[in-house]
Amino acid sequence: MSTSPNRQRLLLIIAGIGIGLLIVDSVIIEPLGSTWTDHAAEILKLRADVADGHNLLARGPRLLQTWADMQRGALPRDQAQSEHDVISGFEAWSRTSGVELGAVKPVWKHGATDAYSVLELRVDATGPLGSLSRFIYELERAPLALRVESIELISRDDSGQRLTLSLIVTGLKLAPLEAKS
Repeated sequence: MSTSPNRQRLLLIIAGIGIGLLIVDSVIIEPLGSTWTDHAAEILKLRADVADGHNLLARGPRLLQTWADMQRGALPRDQAQSEHDVISGFEAWSRTSGVELGAVKPVWKHGATDAYSVLELRVDATGPLGSLSRFIYELERAPLALRVESIELISRDDSGQRLTLSLIVTGLKLAPLEAKS
């Protein structure tokens, strides 16, 4: 059985069209579809960025006020003055709350950048739970840029009336540590 030349030609044309369509799909249509998808994702990301920018602009005055408050509450540039202010604060808060202040150990640490440094204090205070709660309240509402990093509460008697509070508190100084001479 021999196939007619017209039929062979028709099969070759159909095969050529099929191969051509596969080439067009892999060279033109698929990359265009991929590019279209990438561009659509980029447009969504840019729209989200623009929305975030508008939100940031709307919050700008409030953020500037918060930053000004943080700068006002930051510890003084002088290390000795900073330590004095914080330790005096702890003494005042202990008198106000009625707790017995134990050791207050300050240690200066470098910040993650040169724009600031941190005063870390380990503080021990002893008293009843109500007084210790008041002490923490006074510490938290102080105008100084202090943050309680860690709290440990230990009972010193069987009835739990006498407690010891161990705190790690950090204070922010918006200046780097000076080199020790």
